[in-house]
Amino acid sequence: MLTDNLKKKLNKTFTSKNVLSSIEERYAYSVDALNSDIKENLSDAIVFVRSIEDVQNAVKIANQTSTPLICRGAGTNTVGACVPVHGGIILNFSKMNKILEINTQNMTARVQPGVVLGDLQKEVEKLGLFYPPDPSNLKVSTIGGSIALNSAGARCFKYGATKDYILDMLVVTSDGKLIRTGSNTIKNATGYNLGSLFIGSEGTLGIVVEATLKLIPKPQSNQVIMAYFDEIESSISSVDKIISKKLFPSTIDFMDKNALSTVEQFYPTGLLTDKKAALIIEVDGEELSVNKQREEICAILRESLATNIQYSTNKDEAEHIWTARRSSMAACARLKPNVTTDDIIVPRNNLSKLVEGIQNICKHHNLITCLVGHVGDGSVHPQIPIDFNDKKEYKEYKLAKSEIYRLAINLGGTISGEHGIGLEKRPYIAQVVEGGALDYMRQIKKLFDPKNILNPYKIF
Repeated sequence: MLTDNLKKKLNKTFTSKNVLSSIEERYAYSVDALNSDIKENLSDAIVFVRSIEDVQNAVKIANQTSTPLICRGAGTNTVGACVPVHGGIILNFSKMNKILEINTQNMTARVQPGVVLGDLQKEVEKLGLFYPPDPSNLKVSTIGGSIALNSAGARCFKYGATKDYILDMLVVTSDGKLIRTGSNTIKNATGYNLGSLFIGSEGTLGIVVEATLKLIPKPQSNQVIMAYFDEIESSISSVDKIISKKLFPSTIDFMDKNALSTVEQFYPTGLLTDKKAALIIEVDGEELSVNKQREEICAILRESLATNIQYSTNKDEAEHIWTARRSSMAACARLKPNVTTDDIIVPRNNLSKLVEGIQNICKHHNLITCLVGHVGDGSVHPQIPIDFNDKKEYKEYKLAKSEIYRLAINLGGTISGEHGIGLEKRPYIAQVVEGGALDYMRQIKKLFDPKNILNPYKIF
């Protein structure tokens, strides 16, 4: 609650243009892509921080007034990770958005948390370097948010997730101290790996105010292949065949028939909407190697009953294909007032069962679903358009979600591969994290945040 005491402290510490407290402003910054009920989750104030000192001052005020602090980047996460459950101060990092240094000799970048991931990629690629993590919303999502949720994306199959590229972080703790979690070196075996605790912790243990990222050489060339199939099982089995031949594309993504049709209506690109599935496969490396990889993969796709195979011949064509794939959630949003997405993941040998199981569950509950995913690593994103104001439909959606999670668990998987837990999946975490491990997580939270002011009531 925005008490007179809290308001006075905020206005004394920060300039008026960096503190928002009107009802309209609080509404605007109290939601993310989860589409949660804003009436129940409304912030007390929004503070735009510009420096590490600003963050430390905000933490000091939060401690003095026992006020929750919720960090916000672009607000694109889909699990309610930056929704203020019981009010509090939203720390907005959009003004801490500087690339502080790109070191070509060390192949590192030092950045503030508000840096947009896509902007960073463009800057390092100008210097022949490469930052691989690529969540679908990379044109707006931030480094801080990527660290908080350990974002991954299509290239995770070959290159790994955010956690694999964080060398060092400056973190403001719940008592306002500034700590360093690593070093500016590729290897570091000095003490506990504190960084691994903060990455993916969704802002519940500390506030990342600076990060040093590992970069790698930019691949010389790349091509995107799009293959269509009349059967889902054929598309999934082709993935296993590609990998068994020791071929490792940078991406192996999937779209089902509903996704193809929905995207084509939203963003006409000539997608073949009569096919049951499509794979988007990107290969990269030396130019001669890329051509060889493409030929070998296309041969496997034909053997796996692909009915149509296309591939890019230039950068614009490759971007055209990826824009279509990345448009899937926006396309779904045109079907109903709301759209939800998920990120269950299973061992790849159970992927066909997961895809077909999700389709059957949604059909049983009379829900539309558009399936996309990073099938190279076994993750699937069911995108479900829905009207949250339709009580019957919402009830069916909640039942379907529970069944989808149970299906993933029964197939040896888990409920989140890259989106995190946040508020939305909190009721399900005990189904996949053994009780003793969950107890240790709670103890870690209490150790780092004894007053429970850092993004409280998330994860567990």
